[in-house]
Amino acid sequence: MLRGASLRVTRPRVAVLAAVHEHPHADTHSLIARVRGELGEVSQQAVYDVLQALTDAALVRRIQPPGSVARYETRIGDNHHHLVCRSCGTIEDVDCAVGAAPCLTASDVHGFVIDEAEVIYHGLCPTCQS
Repeated sequence: MLRGASLRVTRPRVAVLAAVHEHPHADTHSLIARVRGELGEVSQQAVYDVLQALTDAALVRRIQPPGSVARYETRIGDNHHHLVCRSCGTIEDVDCAVGAAPCLTASDVHGFVIDEAEVIYHGLCPTCQS
């Protein structure tokens, strides 16, 4: 994946990409802890730099639901959306709202060619409903 995106293969990049893949919607601090658990000492800035490089190379997607810190996932390119629990903050993927991407039709496009829509559904997850 890294070479295919013209990125050098380094231990921090491999570790961060694996952590995002294994823990979708993880925040930066959680990813730093996971990478340090695998590699030992790695700077916070190094993980931030890797996340930026992976995002720029479209290997990961950065999402930031309102009221939340930035989170990362490897599910990219399909214009899926997210469910966010108002109580515990759990985030789950949900497929496109209706039809093909961008899933929604804007009431006025103002001359834009729309290729993506971001939808965040808010509610209570099954655990918090109990």
